[in-house]
Amino acid sequence: MESTNEPTPGAMPNPTLEGKVCLITGATNGIGRAAAYQLGALGATLVLVGRSEERCAETVARVKEQTGNSSVDFLVADLSVQSQIKQLAEDFQTRHDQLHLLLNNSGGKNLQRRESADGIELTFAVNHLAYFTLTLLLLDRLKASAPARIINVSSDAHRGTGINLDDLEGRHKYGGFGAYSHSKLANIMFTYQLASRLAGTGVTVNALHPGLVATNFLSNNGIRGKFLRLFLPLMGMTPDRGADTPVYLASSPDVETATGYYFVRRLPEPSSLESYDEEAALGLWRASLQMTGLDDVPTMSNDADSDEPPASEMIPS
Repeated sequence: MESTNEPTPGAMPNPTLEGKVCLITGATNGIGRAAAYQLGALGATLVLVGRSEERCAETVARVKEQTGNSSVDFLVADLSVQSQIKQLAEDFQTRHDQLHLLLNNSGGKNLQRRESADGIELTFAVNHLAYFTLTLLLLDRLKASAPARIINVSSDAHRGTGINLDDLEGRHKYGGFGAYSHSKLANIMFTYQLASRLAGTGVTVNALHPGLVATNFLSNNGIRGKFLRLFLPLMGMTPDRGADTPVYLASSPDVETATGYYFVRRLPEPSSLESYDEEAALGLWRASLQMTGLDDVPTMSNDADSDEPPASEMIPS
C-alpha cells in the first residue's frame, strides 16, 4: 500500500530552485513523489515521469495543490522499453530548452527473472539501462544549461557483488536480490565513469543510498512480493525521509561542484571495492552502449597525463 505520509511543503525553505528545470523519473510514488513535493516547494519547474498517465496527472495535481507551484508537468514512459526512453528524451527537449537537474530514481526488483519488451532482463533494463540511456540522450541539454546536476539513486545493496560482464542479464544464474544488487552496483559504476567524462563541463553526477524506504517497488511480484511488502513499513523509513539525500544533492549549494561521489545521509562515503574496478566499469559502459545502440560520450579531462585525480577519489570539503 502506498504511503499516506505526504511530504511537508516548504520543509527545506532554502535554497530556492526558481528558474531551474528538474526531470524526475519514478515520480508517481515513493522517493520520486516525495522529492517532487520537496523540490516543487523550492520553486523548481518540474517534469515528472511515470508509466501511468492517470497517476502522473494525479501526482501533478497534488504537487501543485500542496506546494502552490504551478510549474509542474508530466511525461509518460515505460522506462523498461528503450524506444519509450528515447521518445521521452525527445519529447522533453521539444518542450524544454533547459535542464538543470536529472533525478534518475525509477527502479524495481523482480524476484523471478522477467524480460522487457526488448528482451532484456527487466531489473537490469529499468534500474541501469534506463538511467544510462536517458542520461546520455539528455547530456547536451544538461551541458548547455550548466551548472547542472545528475543524481542517480542507488543502494547499499550494491555491496557484496561484482559486475559479471559474461552474464549481465542473469541468463545463466538468476536470483531476484542478486539481480537488484548487481543493477545498483551498475548505477554507481556508471556514475563514476560519467563524472570523469563530464569533468570541466559544469555538469556534476553523484549516486546515493536513500536508506531502506517503505515503497511499493515489490508490488509486481505476486503474492510473495505483497507478503514481503508487509514488513517494509516496520523496517523502512517514510518516502519523505528517503528523499532527504536526493533533495539535498539536488538543491544544496554545499555540493554544487561535488561530482563522482556516493552519498549516504548527505555525506560522501566509500562505495564497495568492486565499484572502483576501472576495467569492469569500462566493460559495463561498452556493453551498455551496445545494448542501447547509443554513441559514446567523449572523455573530457581524464587524460593519462592529467594531474587531477578521478572524480570518485576527490572528497568535498
